[in-house]
Amino acid sequence: MNISRRRMMQAMAAIPLAGGLPILARADISIGSAMLTTVSDGHLILPGSFIFAPMPKDELGEILAEYGISGESLEPECNLTLYRDGKNTVLFDVGAGSDFVPTAGNVLDSLDAAGVTPEDVTHVVFTHAHPDHIWGLLDDFDEIVFPDATFMMGRAEWDYWWNPETANTIGEARAAHAVGAKRRMTAIEDRVQLFDADQEILPGIAAVSTPGHTPGHMAFEIRQGNTAALVVGDAIGNHHVAFRRPAWHSGSDQDAETAAATRQVLFDRLTHEDLTLIGFHLPGGGIGRAEKAGDGYRFVGAA
Repeated sequence: MNISRRRMMQAMAAIPLAGGLPILARADISIGSAMLTTVSDGHLILPGSFIFAPMPKDELGEILAEYGISGESLEPECNLTLYRDGKNTVLFDVGAGSDFVPTAGNVLDSLDAAGVTPEDVTHVVFTHAHPDHIWGLLDDFDEIVFPDATFMMGRAEWDYWWNPETANTIGEARAAHAVGAKRRMTAIEDRVQLFDADQEILPGIAAVSTPGHTPGHMAFEIRQGNTAALVVGDAIGNHHVAFRRPAWHSGSDQDAETAAATRQVLFDRLTHEDLTLIGFHLPGGGIGRAEKAGDGYRFVGAA
């Protein structure tokens, strides 16, 4: 039997976990005859200023107190969406891998708990190319983690990160993000399929343009018959201020004004169509709904 270096690393990484609890799939819902499952990649640890810096401090403090959130630091979940319809096994984003932060990069354990191997994944679909969404593409030997998958990314997002000038213009704090994205995109250059907004990229999966967090950020509508869900990636990046005050600018967005407009469009659609929402950084596995709450919204988890 031929054992790849990637498989060897997976086995070695699992040894310290022997006898411990696995990282489990977090939540799942049915979309027609298909199944949507969120699997955990771990969590991030962020300074509160990363999101809150541009926001009005007095009103922000009231919202944070309501949610029991510290303005000093945040620990958002990282929830990847797994779609299975009996033919295709589609993973939306690939997580952070081992090079970004020590609290994330656990998606292979979570997939294993859901009964899915890397070889089972037929398609990887990217919402965008920030580190916690794309750096998990390569293992410690620079081998592609999902060896049999077709990789799919929105054309505008690909062009932005592929452009060599992006690393020079994105700002010092994010320059490493651009370099890291380009390295991973180079590895799949001959295997990637690019798509545009409003395109059905796979049966029952349509791309929805949601720019602002990154220039080419995409969400995805997954629909079978009368049931549907919207995978929003980081277009709605948290369950507190993004919901309560979607028009506020967030420090996490590369184009804060466009991102705020995108959030409002998403919330209008989510509430008018009563769509299930799946957010990468939303709590409890990320699956729920948006409900009107005063002059804003609130997140209602599936549980």
